[in-house]
Amino acid sequence: MNDPGYRAVTFDEVAEAYAVAVRGLIDGGADLLIIETIFDTLNAKAAIFGIQSVFAEKGVELPIMISGTITDASGRTLSGQTMEAWYTSIRHANPLIVGMNCSFGPGTLRPYLTSIADLSDTYISLYPNAGLPDGFGGFAEGIEEMVPVLRELAEEGYLNIVGGCCGTTPAFIKAFAQAVAGIAPRKPQPRPHHCGSVGWSH
Repeated sequence: MNDPGYRAVTFDEVAEAYAVAVRGLIDGGADLLIIETIFDTLNAKAAIFGIQSVFAEKGVELPIMISGTITDASGRTLSGQTMEAWYTSIRHANPLIVGMNCSFGPGTLRPYLTSIADLSDTYISLYPNAGLPDGFGGFAEGIEEMVPVLRELAEEGYLNIVGGCCGTTPAFIKAFAQAVAGIAPRKPQPRPHHCGSVGWSH
C-alpha cells in the first residue's frame, strides 16, 4: 500500500535534529535561519517545529526563510504537492522569505515561483540551478540563458533575492546582480488566507 506519510525516520527525530542545529546557529550569532531545498513538506514541517521549539526554549526569535524545490517538470515536490499547496502547508510559520532553489533553471521554475508569489505576503527568493546536469560534470544552461529570465522576473516585481544553486559560479552571481541592479524589489502585499486542500498525493 502506498503511504505518503511514511518516512524512514520519525517526525520527532527530524525535528530534534533541526533543533540541535538551530541551538548552535543561535549561539553562534546567526541572524536568519534558512530551511532550503525542501522537496518533502513533512520534513519542512519538522524543521519548523524544531525551530519554533528552540525559539520558545531560548526566548528568542529569528526570521525564517523557506525555499522549496520541485523534482520534475510536473512542478510538484517529491511528496506530490504543487507549489501552491507547498506554500499553504508552510505559511503558518510566518516566514520572512519564501522561494525556490535548485532543480532546474529559472525558465522552468518561473511559473511555479510566480504562483507562490501571487499567493504570498512575503519576500520572494530564487536561486536556481544552471539547468539540469548534462551527465559530464556540467550543466545545461549558461549565464546568457539565465540572465534574461531573472531580469524579467525582477522587472515584473516578483523578486527580492536572486542567487544561484548547482552549476553556478561567482561569474553567474555577478551577472545576476548586474542584471537586476536598479530594478525595484518586490513589495509584499497583504493576501487573503484561504482554507483548502494541501494536495497530498495518494
